[in-house]
Amino acid sequence: MPRRTATMLASTLMLIALLCAGVFIPVPYAEMSPGPTVNTLGDHDGEPVLQIAGKKTYATSGHLNMTTVRVTSADYRMNLVEAVYGWLAHDNKVVPHETLYPDGKTEEQSTQENAEEFSQSQESAKVAALKQLDVPVKSWVIVSTVVKGSPAQGKLHAGDVIKAVDGTAVKEPNDVAKLVTKHKPGQDVRFTIVPAKEQAAAEKEKRTPTKTQDISMTTTTSDDTGEKRAIVGISAGTDHTFPFTIDIKLADVGGPSAGLMFALGIYDKLTPGSLTGGRFVAGTGTIDDAGKVGPIGGIEMKTVGARAKGAQYFLTPADNCAAAAKDTPDGLTLIKVGTIQDALGALKDIRSGDTADLPKCGK
Repeated sequence: MPRRTATMLASTLMLIALLCAGVFIPVPYAEMSPGPTVNTLGDHDGEPVLQIAGKKTYATSGHLNMTTVRVTSADYRMNLVEAVYGWLAHDNKVVPHETLYPDGKTEEQSTQENAEEFSQSQESAKVAALKQLDVPVKSWVIVSTVVKGSPAQGKLHAGDVIKAVDGTAVKEPNDVAKLVTKHKPGQDVRFTIVPAKEQAAAEKEKRTPTKTQDISMTTTTSDDTGEKRAIVGISAGTDHTFPFTIDIKLADVGGPSAGLMFALGIYDKLTPGSLTGGRFVAGTGTIDDAGKVGPIGGIEMKTVGARAKGAQYFLTPADNCAAAAKDTPDGLTLIKVGTIQDALGALKDIRSGDTADLPKCGK
């Protein structure tokens, strides 16, 4: 066989071997890509996304779209060819697998966590919107979760209202950890609670809960931060009672990042006129009860997805502005927001057509 032919044959075989290796050898990466975007003012799967009963609502127009990111599943293992293609693709992003699924988290665990965050974001969106409208909302601190095998298991339950710790009134979820960690591991701590069943009955009967319990337990040690501190094995959260019904109907979505757009959609439906003036506005961002907007992941994917659906403006959390501005889709204006008040101010300028002074990302 001539040397030239042998060299070409060897090179071809090597190339085939490399391609086979690229197809069959898994790599520790996952992929993010633009996901669906849904108008919070419109319908999804045949029913309104926002459903309000017991309070007058108003007709809306335009779009206030929440945005999502599509990710590969926890069990899926990319091969080298797919990873390289993802790195080269403009609209996709390849990231280390542990970025999306840290500490070996399963897809089921991640889905459950995202569902809990999504539920909490809906509650905070309702509170933030109603606070802007000066509508009173009752709130209290509750036990959100109880860790299996912890001192609190069997003594405290999800939904229990925490009134006090060691006799000190609890007003915010963070108060619970502060009061517990005043103890040394191994010391007793006393919780004053309204049991979840009593709280539910009181809400149903529209009365003030009358039954409280004092429950003591022995703290244990946590060294997850490198410092030994006292814990009882719960996480605290906030629950609310609203003066009328607000339901958010959106399945197969998780995480907290739609909070801002839900809050704006609720506000729009409860006020005369249109927040957008008929424009197509999309956005993202977590929101807390006070209306503060927080950063999210996958901002580049969300702006691409929004623009592909026709968005003209994108409400962007202030902490995400730098990343979003690096590769802004043509025709999309990124607006920096830090609070729901910022977003409402920007929407006022958009519907009036006075957009020259909008707080744009990248400026």
